[in-house]
Amino acid sequence: MPVALITGISGQDGSYLAESLLADGYDVHGIVRDDTEENLAALGRPGRLTLHTVDLQAPDALEEVVALTSPDELYSLAAISSVAASWKDPVQTGAVNGQVVVRLLEAALRVEQQAGHPVRLVHASSAEIFGQAGETPQVETTAIRPSSPYGASKAYAHLSVGVYRGRGLHASNTILYNHESPRRPETFVTRKITASVARISAGLQQGIELGNLDARRDWGWAPDYVAAMRLAARAPEAGDFIVATGVSHTIADFLDAAFARVGIDDWSGLVTVNPEFVRPVDPAEQLGDASKARRELGWQPTVDFETLVARMVDHDLELIAR
Repeated sequence: MPVALITGISGQDGSYLAESLLADGYDVHGIVRDDTEENLAALGRPGRLTLHTVDLQAPDALEEVVALTSPDELYSLAAISSVAASWKDPVQTGAVNGQVVVRLLEAALRVEQQAGHPVRLVHASSAEIFGQAGETPQVETTAIRPSSPYGASKAYAHLSVGVYRGRGLHASNTILYNHESPRRPETFVTRKITASVARISAGLQQGIELGNLDARRDWGWAPDYVAAMRLAARAPEAGDFIVATGVSHTIADFLDAAFARVGIDDWSGLVTVNPEFVRPVDPAEQLGDASKARRELGWQPTVDFETLVARMVDHDLELIAR
């Protein structure tokens, strides 16, 4: 029975990934800060799921769990995932998103050498590594030019994966563009929008404050992107793979789709722009070319933009109805 270890199992991607692995008969181990974290309840705590409460920055703690579980597949998802938060604490962001990943890579290589079985590692890289990209759409060879502490921390981890791949570890980067679901917390603009729209339609909220409505992002469905991670782990050759839809939309487009779902065509009087929510440096248009993932992994997205937004709004309406 294969064994998988997931850092960040309680996050949006980690919880979907654990569900997928468990459904395929894996023994799944997950690293958490607190075993009551959000999204863990969705897993139902089956017998083949084991949680390890670990401070990722504690000396040797992460390495001990990797050695104990001796995984066949290791998924590096734990991160400070908010770009806004990275500006407030860039040092902590660098430590968690960068240094922790290097320790994980080293621990995986050590297990592989000592246990005598291959360890396949997949790191959740990010489109934010491209930052002020000089080309659109971005491809795997686009120059890495991060424009935020978050992007810089992810770039360090991304490049480190390549270093360990050179040492013989089956280590891949899935370069994930924005991907959403009802499991996103409201600290992310997409879920902030869908939850607010649901409350506005129910008369529980008056309006929404947002940042730059013209920012363009390539949004996909989170379970699709988790599927790409699993395909990367099973691929004959490790590599870097952009995971994206290849279609970009603005924040205003997201608002259009969300309000349309509740029958509101004109939202201009319900949305205000707050300069506090505008990034110090906004990246160039984020648009990914996933041709390599389609060709080498056989991956493709299954949920379009309008359906994604509708599912999130419907979920938030259901929460209100409860």
